[in-house]
Amino acid sequence: MSIQSNYTLCYHHHLLVSSTFPFAFIFDLDGVVIHSTPMHNLAWETYLEPYGIPREQVQTRMHGLRNDEIVRGFFGTELDPAQVLAHGAAKEALFRKMMAPQLDQHIVPGVRRFLELHAKAPIGLASNAERANIDFVLDGVGIRHYFQAVVDGHQAKRPKPFPDIYRMAADLLGRHSRDCVIFEDSPAGVQAARDSGAHVVGLTTTLAELTGVDLIIDNFDDPRLQTWLWQLEPSR
Repeated sequence: MSIQSNYTLCYHHHLLVSSTFPFAFIFDLDGVVIHSTPMHNLAWETYLEPYGIPREQVQTRMHGLRNDEIVRGFFGTELDPAQVLAHGAAKEALFRKMMAPQLDQHIVPGVRRFLELHAKAPIGLASNAERANIDFVLDGVGIRHYFQAVVDGHQAKRPKPFPDIYRMAADLLGRHSRDCVIFEDSPAGVQAARDSGAHVVGLTTTLAELTGVDLIIDNFDDPRLQTWLWQLEPSR
């Protein structure tokens, strides 16, 4: 069956269940809505070069972490908060400048169709990313209207891998986190989602394997996703 035919069938089924679907959906941003890790890597490498900081292990030192943690990992823990903020903001501005001409090309396949299919369900986004990056993506590709709650990395006291950000998003959606399906692509994000008590779907956009997830998919066009969702039983 083609992807389009499968989504046609999914849509008709959705018309019957959307108003009573018992779960909320919460998305991470990088690697879930937008395939951005390679560009973030390149932006960090470009930004670090004038400071003489080696490019090695950029990905392993940034994946799933909040910007203040990444900056201190590269520049040292002796930086004051203003310096940390300045480095992070400058790097993210560079990332947006590099990504802007090709933003549409980096959207994770099927995410727009999935959002439209489940538009009547509570939908949120919770990311360690800077708010400017979240706004850049949601507005840049025209999908902000699907999200009833958006939580960035500085709104929660503890970033991923702690579950705080996902619990906050669930609260804003009026759901307990155990009645949420969270989409993640990083080990830190999966741990945060799992520790919140949610169901967890892993995407292989960044890593080929993820442990601790309930389902793993390459992208939102995977027909197994809809089948798995309909088989979930809400908590009692």
